[in-house]
Amino acid sequence: MKILAKSLIAAALCAASMSAVHAQSYPNKPVKLIVPFAPGGFTDVVARILGQRLSAAMGQQFVIENKAGAGSIIGTDFVAKSAPDGYTLVMISTTHVISPWIYKTVPYDPLKSFVAVTKLVDSPYVLLVNPKVPARNVQEFVALAKAAPNTIHYASSGNGSSQHLMGGLFASMTGAPIKHVPYKGSGGAANDLVAGIVESSFAGVPNALAQVPQGRLKALAVTTAKRIPQLPDVPTLQEAGVPGYEASVWLALLAPAGTPRDIVNKLNSEINKLMSSPDTRKALYDAGVEVSPSTPEAMTEYMAQELVRWGKVVKETGIKLE
Repeated sequence: MKILAKSLIAAALCAASMSAVHAQSYPNKPVKLIVPFAPGGFTDVVARILGQRLSAAMGQQFVIENKAGAGSIIGTDFVAKSAPDGYTLVMISTTHVISPWIYKTVPYDPLKSFVAVTKLVDSPYVLLVNPKVPARNVQEFVALAKAAPNTIHYASSGNGSSQHLMGGLFASMTGAPIKHVPYKGSGGAANDLVAGIVESSFAGVPNALAQVPQGRLKALAVTTAKRIPQLPDVPTLQEAGVPGYEASVWLALLAPAGTPRDIVNKLNSEINKLMSSPDTRKALYDAGVEVSPSTPEAMTEYMAQELVRWGKVVKETGIKLE
């Protein structure tokens, strides 16, 4: 028995030693950072800021790969089925905990199939309308929609996306009969909104900042409880007459389940250092997001809470795939 115990202890020490060695040498080749959305969207913007800085800090390229489709499921599933070695990561958004409630089947468990590396950022969405829409504020927008049911459309980056849920929650709380139009990415949705093909969208702050100052779109409200410094004159939805409306989108970094803890911790440490630097903070601020890194454990707990929260929203609003 003593010999067996000694063997088990030795094996455990050996495994721990090997894990530490792996972490010390990590990364020794390029790392794939999968963005499960189309290029040009909110998640993609943040991924490219982070990837550039991680490449410089860790001495290997963090290569951004966009694998869009099915409410982020396609790209996320690719990572879930990848080797748990730290060389394939995924940047998820709030959509990660929405999709399981929207789609009949999801080919992975949103919690058990991954290990959280860190939370990255939070951001509101902005209710944007084309300038041709004759509404100067949220109340006029709601009245316009009610006067002509289902003639006002809101574009999103896809079925089951955060944008889809933001619009559905707005319609449920105001009674505005606005019609959802899913795109294959927020870039396409933004282009058609500017062109006037669709009338409105709940879009990320980067898209708003690219269009509102030039007058190509009008910002009626932000979705968070407080105004944001990038658009200080834009009221919150609560201020604009939708009491109780509060929602934001977050981004986080995940790795496949079974990824060595030392590699997860190393990534977490490097990202936290980057997030605390003035240069990174300014770049993310300019992109319209607020830095909010976390420990892996805190992000795991947060995702579980968000899964429950958005499940309730889906049920209360009756949102279904078109």
